[in-house]
Amino acid sequence: MATHSSAVVSHTGNNPFLRLVAVLSTLAGWCSAAMIVSAVAITCQMIVVRFVLNKSTVWQTEAVIYLVIAATLVGLPYVQRLRGHVNVDLIPISLPPRPRFYMAILTSSLSIAITAVMLFYGYEYWHFAWDRGWRSDTVWGVRLWIPYLAIPVGFGLLLLQLVADLVAVLTGVDKPFGLEDR
Repeated sequence: MATHSSAVVSHTGNNPFLRLVAVLSTLAGWCSAAMIVSAVAITCQMIVVRFVLNKSTVWQTEAVIYLVIAATLVGLPYVQRLRGHVNVDLIPISLPPRPRFYMAILTSSLSIAITAVMLFYGYEYWHFAWDRGWRSDTVWGVRLWIPYLAIPVGFGLLLLQLVADLVAVLTGVDKPFGLEDR
C-alpha cells in the first residue's frame, strides 16, 4: 500500500540565494497557474464561438496548446520546489544518513547536468525561431519564438531550483531528499 512521503517543501533558511530562487520558483508556479486558467477560459470561449454562435475559430486551439505546454515547462521549478515530481524514495528512505547524503549529491548533480543540456538546446531552438522569423503554418501565423520562449525559461528556472536544492543540502539548510534522519 502506498503511503505519503515525509518530504516537505524545500527549505531556504537565511540564505539569500535560496530565498531568491524560492521566490522565482513560486512566481513561475503562479504564472503557470495563470496560463492554465487562461487556457480554460479560451477553451470555454472557443466552445461558445463554435457551437453557440456557429462560427469558426482561428487562434483558440493553437493558443490553448501553446499555453498548456508553456504552463508545463514554466511550472517545473515550482513543482521541484514543492518536491512534487514523481520519484521513487524507497532507496533514500532505507539508507542511513551519510549514504543518503552522497546519493542526494549524485542525483542532484546528474539532474543539474541533464537540465543544463536541455536548457542549452532549448535556448538554441528558441534562438533559431527568433533569428529566422519562424511562424506557425496556421491561419493565425503566430511568431514561434513567443511560445518557444517557455523552453529556455522553464529549464533555466528549473536549473536554478536544482542548484538551490543542491546548495541547501551541501550547506545543511535542507536534508537530503527532504527526509529527516531516522
